[in-house]
Amino acid sequence: MDRVTLVSRRVVAVVVTWNRRVLLERIVTAINAGVRLPDELIVVDNASTDGSVDMVKSLEGRVPLTVLALPTNTGGAGGFHAGLEAAINAGADLVWLMDDDGTPPPDCLERLMAYDGRFDFWGPAVVSEQDRTRLCFPIRIPGSATVVHELADLEQAAARVSAESDVLPDVVIPFNGVLVTRELVERIGLVREDFFIWGDDVEYLWRARNAGARVATIVPAHFLHPATDDLGTPMAFGRTTYNHSPSDLKHYCLVRNNITNLRDYRGRAGVAAFVAKTIWFYSFTRPSLARLRLSADAARAARRRDFTGHQRFLA
Repeated sequence: MDRVTLVSRRVVAVVVTWNRRVLLERIVTAINAGVRLPDELIVVDNASTDGSVDMVKSLEGRVPLTVLALPTNTGGAGGFHAGLEAAINAGADLVWLMDDDGTPPPDCLERLMAYDGRFDFWGPAVVSEQDRTRLCFPIRIPGSATVVHELADLEQAAARVSAESDVLPDVVIPFNGVLVTRELVERIGLVREDFFIWGDDVEYLWRARNAGARVATIVPAHFLHPATDDLGTPMAFGRTTYNHSPSDLKHYCLVRNNITNLRDYRGRAGVAAFVAKTIWFYSFTRPSLARLRLSADAARAARRRDFTGHQRFLA
C-alpha cells in the first residue's frame, strides 16, 4: 500500500457512553483538539438519562458528529458492536475506538497514523491521567512473565524485544484509543455484544490474534485514563492480583465472560486457574460468602453459555 493511499484513508472515531455527560464532553472536546482529526466521530449512547445526547449535539467541533442513540442500555460490548458496525457502514478504512472516560492527547491519532499499513490492530500506551509516568493497566511483556507498571519500564521493554524502540509488538490495551482496520473487521466480525461489559475487548483482541492480525502498542502515543484502585488488588501474599470490583454487576460479568474467554481461547487449564484464584480471593483475601455464591452463579451461566443473567442487576 503506497503512502498516498495511506494518507487518504478515512478514519472514523467511535466513543461509547452511558450517563457520563461530563466525561463525554471532555473526550469529544479532546478529539476535536487533535493535531490529526478523524474524518467523523460517532458517539454511541446507551440510552443515557443525564442529557448526554442533547449536550453532545450542542457542541461545536471541527469533526463531523453522528450520534447513535440506542433504545436500551447494551453495555460497553453492545455499544462497541453497534459503533463498529456504524463506522464500517460509514465507509471507515480505520476505526478509532474508545470509552468515554479516557482522553487522547492532541498528538495521539497523529502518532498512531504513522504506523498505518504496518498493523491491523494497534494503539497507544494507556497511562494514568493522575500520574502520567504510570501505566493505567499493567502490561505483560510478550514471551515473558514480566509485568510492567511504569511507562519507563514499557519503553525499556520495547527497546529490548523490538528492533524499533517505540513499538511493543503483539500486545495492546483494547478500546482505549486503538485503531482497527476495516480489513480486520471484515475478516473477524464485530465485538461480542452479548458480553454486556467486561471481557469483550479481550475477546476481540484474542480473536484478532487467532486470525493472524498484526498487533502492537505504539509506546510514544499515549491515551489518558483514570487510574482505578479496584483493578489489580493484591492477593496470595502479594504474589499476584485479582480484578476485584465492589459492583455485583461488574463482578458477575467478569466471572462469566472471563471463563468464556479462557475456555474458548486458553482451554480448561486457564479456566481452572481463574476459578481457583476467585475462590482464594473471596475465601481469604476479602472473605465474602455472597461473592462466592455470585461467582458460582456466573460460572454456571458461562458453562450454559447463558448471557442474560446480568440483566437482573440493571433495574
